[in-house]
Amino acid sequence: MAKSTAKTTAKTTRTPVRKKTEARAQPAESPARHSALDIAQLALEKKALDVVVLDVRGLASYAEYIVVMSAESEPQLNAIADNIETKMKERGERPYSIEGTRAGQWILMDFGDVVAHLFYKDTRDFYDIEGLWADAERTLVQ
Repeated sequence: MAKSTAKTTAKTTRTPVRKKTEARAQPAESPARHSALDIAQLALEKKALDVVVLDVRGLASYAEYIVVMSAESEPQLNAIADNIETKMKERGERPYSIEGTRAGQWILMDFGDVVAHLFYKDTRDFYDIEGLWADAERTLVQ
């Protein structure tokens, strides 16, 4: 038997590699992000403190964004919650659930893809929602 000594070379084509410095296309702002930023602004109308929007897409199964804020008193906490609820309803977005309005330390407002947490400062520090979502992208809203 004779061995074939002919070499075969396959021609391969390469696809160009994108340079790291090239910008990736950014998706349009999602309705959920828009709602989260609206909630943050509505909270600021009533002087909420340390308002942060957490992007938990891919990290949480129950929401895309979490809005966290603080208040200095129970009346302020309730005023913030009332303002958010009223103005979001005017825009056609009703909360699925609101919890904690009677307790006065922590109010949770569930808008589906956006969940808002309104806290007294000490309660916020104790539960450390931001620490639970340390991997989330944060947007400080002022």
